[in-house]
Amino acid sequence: MTTTQVILLNGGSSSGKTGIVRCLQAVLPDPWLAFGVDSFVEALPAKLHDSADGITFAPDGGVHVGPAFAALDAAWTTGIAAMAHAGARVIVDDVFLGGPASRHRWERALHGLAVLWVGVHCAPATATAREIARGDRVQGMAASQAHVVHQGLTYDVEVDTTHTESLTCAETIAARVG
Repeated sequence: MTTTQVILLNGGSSSGKTGIVRCLQAVLPDPWLAFGVDSFVEALPAKLHDSADGITFAPDGGVHVGPAFAALDAAWTTGIAAMAHAGARVIVDDVFLGGPASRHRWERALHGLAVLWVGVHCAPATATAREIARGDRVQGMAASQAHVVHQGLTYDVEVDTTHTESLTCAETIAARVG
């Protein structure tokens, strides 16, 4: 069995990816670094928020990114891949708004590494309830992303957080880590 070097979780907003990542870090025997798209967005300069060049959030929860965002996202992806190529074990949580194209950018960056691709599903109503409870998301984002982020994609393992706790999902994923 090939030793997994990267675990990449894809799921819509408020699907439970971050909780699963924390649980994975706790249950996996070796240390794993964790990086999430939310941290990347928070790291952007303020002038790229609500900017056509950066990232905008539509009132219906839609997300639009511009060229400066795309360039920084490519650098972020390459940087995370470089850490994995250097020997760090890495968990990434992302939202593949571009479906297969989003995955392909990671596949290019992670070429040569053993990657476990994970689909994190959550019913739109459950994700919406979490989104409201969080209070830090544009309402509608969770419902609009719940299914679209998985269209055209296949995974090594899939979990559904609608009725399953993060720890149980993490244990399912950890059982597939080589």
